[in-house]
Amino acid sequence: MHIKKSIIWFGVVILLLLSACGSGGKSAVQKEDLDNVNESGMPIVDEEIELDFFAGQSPASADDWNDVMIFNEYKEMTNMNINWKLIPDEGLEEKRNLALSGGTLPDAFHNASIPVKDIFKYGKQGTLISLNDLIDDYAPNLQALFEENPEIGKALTHPDGNIYSLPTLDDPEFLSLRISAEPWFRQDWLDELGMDVPKTTDEFYDYLKAVKETDLIGDGEGKEVPFGAQSIGQLLNWLRGSYGIGNRGVSSGYLDKDPNEDKVRFFPITDEYKEMLEYVHKLFDEGLIEQNIFSLEHDQFFANGADGVYGSTYVQDPSQLFSGEHKDDYTAGVALEGPHGDKAFSYIRHPVVIPGAFAITKDNAHPAATMRWIDHFYSDEGMELFMMGIEGETYEITEDGDYEYVEDIRDNPDGLNLDQAISRYLTWPGGGYPGIVKEAFFKGAEGSERSIEAAEKIEDDLIDDVWPAFTYTDDESKKLNAFGSDIEKYVGEMQDKFISGDKSFEEWDDYVETIEGMNLEEYLDIQQAAYERYQEID
Repeated sequence: MHIKKSIIWFGVVILLLLSACGSGGKSAVQKEDLDNVNESGMPIVDEEIELDFFAGQSPASADDWNDVMIFNEYKEMTNMNINWKLIPDEGLEEKRNLALSGGTLPDAFHNASIPVKDIFKYGKQGTLISLNDLIDDYAPNLQALFEENPEIGKALTHPDGNIYSLPTLDDPEFLSLRISAEPWFRQDWLDELGMDVPKTTDEFYDYLKAVKETDLIGDGEGKEVPFGAQSIGQLLNWLRGSYGIGNRGVSSGYLDKDPNEDKVRFFPITDEYKEMLEYVHKLFDEGLIEQNIFSLEHDQFFANGADGVYGSTYVQDPSQLFSGEHKDDYTAGVALEGPHGDKAFSYIRHPVVIPGAFAITKDNAHPAATMRWIDHFYSDEGMELFMMGIEGETYEITEDGDYEYVEDIRDNPDGLNLDQAISRYLTWPGGGYPGIVKEAFFKGAEGSERSIEAAEKIEDDLIDDVWPAFTYTDDESKKLNAFGSDIEKYVGEMQDKFISGDKSFEEWDDYVETIEGMNLEEYLDIQQAAYERYQEID
């Protein structure tokens, strides 16, 4: 009789353990001392708790997050002490993978940029816990964002219906950040040539040709560069909408929507993409594009900008990024109408920029408190603290209600630039952080008055429906790893060769056949399935 009872009790224990292992966030919360967690306000917990966070650290960020103003202040507010294990960018992928695949797990990954395929893999295994219930119960700021913008929650949802990570978000209304850069023209050169800002691809060509053929600098040496940028890709970003491709934004890579049916399209094999490359090749071949654009160094681009040689460019606000006497001479461009009447600005990213910016692990004994801790950074109050610091110490509010860093940071007496000066107090330089980037608190070039005005100038031509990066099943991820990256790499290599003239467009059919022979059909089947799942998410 005692043996039977022992067997029954043993079975009950096993069932309970199995239930705990399979219930994601709820089982973890059930083990937590929820009496210690306050539902709202600060502190988050009454009795102090400690957590170990694994964090990616960019070279521009603070040296030691265990003793930096932002997190010292937040510790006092929350009663939660975070022990930061900082991993420099160059070793991030290797050490993150080691921790996830059997090493010592932290309580959470922060700034770790976990790839989408790994989020789902380790979420299904239980290494990363499901956050659905935790968001419902302990993340009012995230809930509000999901309700306002359902596309955010959809982009984070995996094929099993679970959310396993939290993102770096662009405020959906912060357009100049979401498009990142804009086209710019030298207004004084337009005036001298008697031209307006180009509105079509033909007018753009005419302006570039006029710049090349006119001694606008006035030294007779032909230093004028009609168009220059940090990469040829930036010109293509601008022109995609002029040729009817990339019609679902940039986050989905080389995928967009077939204009004739509700299917994904791989646009680098379309006639429209070929025509765009032919146009850009013509510009390059005639010397209207900076001739070393395929190998141009970052510093050289900005040195050229300072010298005032660019007749047009594609960058964030030149007045913020260029030095020299001509930095204020640029005026913003518009979406160009293409040869077949297409006119759209399609290079805009989905608000979910980095899906795997934050994740909670199975070893975390305080998941509810952790969710409350991170949720604060999806609010205005939290991002004011994170991006600006403490009023009177690191920032001031002007008479116009604008936020600005104190003079010691804006004009550092030791000659430190903004990132260097601010990293003594805050950890955002370098990016990748979980939270929502708001225009009011963002002090990069994308947030300048001129960048915001430039974005407004093209707002009417922005595409309406922007896709995120899709999520995939384990089997789909394995296949995409096997051949998807090869397809995309080949497209990038051939793009440059067609534009530079290293490959003739007479070889276009061979290029298409090569891609089709790299399992393109299966690649598209996977993407179509992912797209359909995305569409079905409530």
